[in-house]
Amino acid sequence: MASLDEFRQSTRAWLEANCPPSMRTPMPQDEVVWGGRNAKFKNPDSKVWLERMAAKGWTTPTWPSEYGGGGLSKAEAMVLQEEMARIGARTPLNSFGISMLGPVLLQYGTEEQKQEHIPKIIRGEIRWCQGYSEPGAGSDLASLGTKAIRDGDYFVVNGQKVWTSYADKSDWIFCLVRTDFEAPKHKGISFLLFDMASPGVSTKPIQLISGASPFCETFFDDVKVPAKNLLGDLNDGWTIAKRLLQHERTMISGFGLSGSRPGKAMPLEEVARQYHNDGDRLSDPVLRDRIAQFKIDAEAFALTSRRSAEEAKESEGPSATSSVLKYYGTELNKRRMELLLQAMGTQSLGWEGDGFEDSELDTTRGWLRSKGNSIEGGTSEIQLNVIAKRVLELPDIMNFVGKKK
Repeated sequence: MASLDEFRQSTRAWLEANCPPSMRTPMPQDEVVWGGRNAKFKNPDSKVWLERMAAKGWTTPTWPSEYGGGGLSKAEAMVLQEEMARIGARTPLNSFGISMLGPVLLQYGTEEQKQEHIPKIIRGEIRWCQGYSEPGAGSDLASLGTKAIRDGDYFVVNGQKVWTSYADKSDWIFCLVRTDFEAPKHKGISFLLFDMASPGVSTKPIQLISGASPFCETFFDDVKVPAKNLLGDLNDGWTIAKRLLQHERTMISGFGLSGSRPGKAMPLEEVARQYHNDGDRLSDPVLRDRIAQFKIDAEAFALTSRRSAEEAKESEGPSATSSVLKYYGTELNKRRMELLLQAMGTQSLGWEGDGFEDSELDTTRGWLRSKGNSIEGGTSEIQLNVIAKRVLELPDIMNFVGKKK
């Protein structure tokens, strides 16, 4: 087996030979690659880069090679990450299939389900969305009412989801449905996978305060889903749902380090110097102090995230500590956006028209969008509850209230 040094040298040589020059530049938002049946590539090199990385299995470096993954060890995957960072290589594929669904498919899926879905996720051939929240089931997700009734070889699904990210652009959905109406709410939920092109599925984009519409309302009217698309056991979908949320929260926590959306984050110090230049220093001492404190906190968070990832190796996945990372990462990202606006001063107040650069308008919209970080993937209040119960193991105050009565 090759040593890590040998692996590093071969990886460096492969990246130098295969990563197109334009893929070694900061990624504009409109060049982020999501894949899917209707994938569009504004930059043709993005398609080349995705295909080359997918052929190596390096869109998912540590996933099993029998399904098309890279089959790398954790240490080798870290080397790959370091070598990509060294040349500024872009992430070849952003995918909810990779960050959320894939890990639970590998853990809970049948061999047939893995063979059908995992290779397509790795190659970016199918774009997935998440069917969790409903109008009456947000923080109390287990109160969901979308129902699936077994009818022979199919489930017939009726109901509605909301805040479904990119549902109007996705090919398949992983969806929580109620399959037992008599059991306690956490016990009667199942986890289904189905094609968004199925008859009876419709979506309606929701415009956000930032002006973008990544979220949708999603409606199911007598949608027939093959029973083989049930992931895990019937009525035990809550187990899978919780596990997936741990992966999602770990993914969202990364916003604190890389910015609120996929792509390259705006360099905070450079933006500050652009508007507050005094030679080699920022002319505003208060802003200079706030940025310094932010950088210290961000570095500490990065080290904590890395330590958590190392600890997760022992448990084969994220734990309840993902709520710590999600909570702090989202707060950190909101601080970052606030600092960007403070640095830009009145130039951060624009919405459209002359007198503002595109980067300034994008930053203002990014600041508004960052407010949603503390809601998606479980609100900050929910994360604090999880931290209190699952991480700190604090007593449930309701037990004391009940005893006092």
